[in-house]
Amino acid sequence: MSIFDYNRRPTTTTRIGNVEVGSGFPLRLQSMNNTSTMDTDGSVAQALRIAAAGADIDRLTAQGEREARNMGEIRRRLRAQGCDMPLVADIHFNPKAAFAAATEVDKVRINPGNFVDPGRVFKQLDYTDAQYALELQKIENTFGPFLDLCRENNTAVRIGVNHGSLSDRIMSRYGDTPAGMVESAMEFLRVAVKRNFNDIVISIKASNTVVMVHTVRLLVQAMEKESMKFPLHLGVTEAGDGEDGRVRSAVGIGTLLAQGIGDTIRVSLSEEPECEIPVASELADYITARAAAPAVEGEYAPGYDPVNPSQRITEAAGNVGGDNLPVVTGFDTITAQTVTLPASMPRNELIDAAQQAKGRVIVLTSGHANPVAEISAAIHALTSAGVTVPVIASLNYDGIDPDKVVIRASADFGALLLNGLIDGIDLQADTLDAESRNRLALGILQASRRRISRTEFVSCPGCGRTLFDLQSTVKKVKEATSHLKGLKIAVMGCIVNGPGEMADADYGYVGAAAGHVSLYRGKTPVEKNVPSDLALERLITLLKADGRWSDPA
Repeated sequence: MSIFDYNRRPTTTTRIGNVEVGSGFPLRLQSMNNTSTMDTDGSVAQALRIAAAGADIDRLTAQGEREARNMGEIRRRLRAQGCDMPLVADIHFNPKAAFAAATEVDKVRINPGNFVDPGRVFKQLDYTDAQYALELQKIENTFGPFLDLCRENNTAVRIGVNHGSLSDRIMSRYGDTPAGMVESAMEFLRVAVKRNFNDIVISIKASNTVVMVHTVRLLVQAMEKESMKFPLHLGVTEAGDGEDGRVRSAVGIGTLLAQGIGDTIRVSLSEEPECEIPVASELADYITARAAAPAVEGEYAPGYDPVNPSQRITEAAGNVGGDNLPVVTGFDTITAQTVTLPASMPRNELIDAAQQAKGRVIVLTSGHANPVAEISAAIHALTSAGVTVPVIASLNYDGIDPDKVVIRASADFGALLLNGLIDGIDLQADTLDAESRNRLALGILQASRRRISRTEFVSCPGCGRTLFDLQSTVKKVKEATSHLKGLKIAVMGCIVNGPGEMADADYGYVGAAAGHVSLYRGKTPVEKNVPSDLALERLITLLKADGRWSDPA
């Protein structure tokens, strides 16, 4: 198979209850309860709905030992009702809860940023190499016995790194970087390898799709250097709700799946958790169907880095290419002539036609079962031949259900954009009206961080730690601020991970206690414990004070 064909990255197999995860098995779909873990009846009922939607694995938060123990009761009740879906305990800041959960559930997720290191306070720390080595020994002293307990109970482990919750120790040496995220995971993986514990799954997530994709690629590269082949869980954190949440998830997850990276996925939406599964299923089915597609031959252009690709250098033709923002056909007026070429052309003919198109824009089409591969291979061939004509990718989704168009187009165009290959989008879909097509195309560009055209909302999917009605709150904040441009606003359900997981948001609306919200400018709290009924008004006041507010048109 060529480098452009769909081919799963080979991995070891991890058993989670009765479900096996790894390259020899189908992509596994996950969700997470947003019920209180101490609400046994409610948690069981919601888990059954998640299972009925098609989930392979479900997760619940376990803030402490009490919640961890009750997950065992939830698991027993599910089994009594004929549901054998594995349960995962989600642990933050509390190793004791992780140890308790290891005897009750099928898998325990721990966060390297707070499993051994204290809660992050954004404090700069200075370590000598010897002191740093002692900190690593602390990891082994705590994580090693935890792995031994998991082995005794046939419990799998997920090492789950999040962009916004790196420890102060990692931050001090690596900064808030993909390299720091990777090292945070590798420190724990090395302990697992040393103890010959193999039932591991790794996740490394961010709400920024560029950061998420780059970091996962770096992690794969780092594991390869140390001969590790653990399976990967993919997800975009705090993706949000509605179309935006689906677009952002499909852009990030779909780009990696198209490379064959990923063995289990979760589409995190600020909606009822069972709503996540049909989206994940469509994305997984769409990408994995490419295994049967005809081969696409080709090579990367010289100097291309598939782990951290740069934007292809092109000469501007009118308002396309060069330093221009990517365009959307049908929305933007393209000021240069275009020439449409099929990506399936023989390479010598394609290159000749492209060279003759100097000063114009190439619209590259594909009807291949793996359109990302065919268009990518064609553009690499053009680049290798020294062609610098800008390229707009044109893909047709006529006759396809609108919900599926959102997921497929986001995965396809998102991969081409994140890989630095195209200068514009031509999205054809007769099941969407012009306004919907343009909104989707602009949303894909925004999710890919190539063109910001509206306020971006980041919101967690909610869990048992959430301190307010997340879905109605997200809707309320969106309605009040969606007319603003160039802002990123985060709505986070709790103080446990909210400040960290907001990552690069401009403003944060974070649950602080029952009925109270704290407001953040970046990672800095500016108003704490604001009554919920006043919080939106106070957020708007903050935006006005910062000169970031404009009245709706």
